[in-house]
Amino acid sequence: MRTEPFPLPEMLGQYRQFGQLGPAYKIVIPLRPVGDNDWLLLIQIAETGEKVEYRFSRAEQDPVVH
Repeated sequence: MRTEPFPLPEMLGQYRQFGQLGPAYKIVIPLRPVGDNDWLLLIQIAETGEKVEYRFSRAEQDPVVH
């Protein structure tokens, strides 16, 4: 089974935040494709170091932390 390439590799390592007021997180790695043009990502919450799964389609909408 061939896996499609992750669509935005430049996102890896980026810090983003959940919405306008949420905590910051780092995009660690893409885990696997899910559904049409979506991926499950592994992210790390900056404040706690906790690693959780998060959808690419949601991360793509979150603002980049500069």
